Amino acid sequence: MDNINIIATLFGTLITLLLSIVAYFIKQLHTDFKSMEKDLVEVKTMALIIKTEFKSGNDLLNQKVEFLEKRVSKIELTLFKNQDYEKQ
Repeated sequence: MDNINIIATLFGTLITLLLSIVAYFIKQLHTDFKSMEKDLVEVKTMALIIKTEFKSGNDLLNQKVEFLEKRVSKIELTLFKNQDYEKQ
């Protein structure tokens, strides 16, 4: 009977030790997932910032192109008027 108690105590201790090790690794895994989630949020934020910067840069470039197109149109119109005036 004494041997059975010793074996039961050893198995109980062994199971407790193994469960403690599993709990430790699960805690580490949870911590890693939390840090990965934080990193993912940072990456999403940076991607949104970069996207916004490119969009604003693109909009500004489009405005400049439109302005230059209008300017070229006015210059062409002025040149055509001058050519018509010179022909007369």
